[in-house]
Amino acid sequence: MSECPHTAALPRREPVPLAETCRDCLTAGAQPVHLRLCLVCGHVGCCDSSPLRHATGHFEETGHPVMRSFEPGEDWRWCFVDGSLV
Repeated sequence: MSECPHTAALPRREPVPLAETCRDCLTAGAQPVHLRLCLVCGHVGCCDSSPLRHATGHFEETGHPVMRSFEPGEDWRWCFVDGSLV
């Protein structure tokens, strides 16, 4: 894991998840795969293994740089800007 300048700009408290699953997948009639939580606003989206890639889409639309896995037992974080675990 590496440090990036984007982690310093994150809210001190992790945002409350806005959903239990990827709502965009449910709206599209798709099954979410491996959920991700935006650490800026709490958006929950599916990972890049999902056909619709909503977590990446959220980053592309908002510029929110860091997310973490929203899967039980996982606590890793990813910076989209730096393309690395942080």
